[in-house]
Amino acid sequence: METIWLSGAEWAAVLRIGLGLWWLESWRHKDRKGWFERGTGIAWAADVAGKHKWGFVTAGFRKVVEPRPKVMAYIVVYAELALALGLIFGFLTPVALIGGLLLNLLYLVLMIHDWAEQGQNSMMALISVVALFTMSWQAWSLDSAIGVF
Repeated sequence: METIWLSGAEWAAVLRIGLGLWWLESWRHKDRKGWFERGTGIAWAADVAGKHKWGFVTAGFRKVVEPRPKVMAYIVVYAELALALGLIFGFLTPVALIGGLLLNLLYLVLMIHDWAEQGQNSMMALISVVALFTMSWQAWSLDSAIGVF
C-alpha cells in the first residue's frame, strides 16, 4: 500500500500504539487505592450490573465477580496495564488486541445504557479490529523484531 510519509504497516503500528496509549491512560487515571482497598470500582460495577436491563448481565456479574471482588479489581486494573504495554511495545500483539476487544465488549455490554461510555468502548473495539486485521505488529514491534508472529 502506498501512503504519504509512512508505509501502510507503519500507519497500522501508529494505530496500535495509539490504542495502547489509550489503555495506558485508562489504567493511569484509575484510583488504584480506591479499587484495591475500598473496592470502589467493583462496587460501582455491581451497582450498574444490579440495575441492568438484561438479566444475564446481572446474573453473570453475581456469579463471577461478586464472590471475588478484590481479585476482580486486580484483574481489571492490571489487564488494562498489560494491554497497554503489549500494544505500545508490540509484544504478543494479536493476544493483546483480542484481549482488549473482549474487555471493551464486556464494558460495552455492562454500560449499555450509558452513551458516553459507549463511544469510547466502540471506538477502542473498532481500532482493535482494524489493528488486528492489518497485522499492526509488522512494524515497530517486539513481535516483529523477534519473529513471533
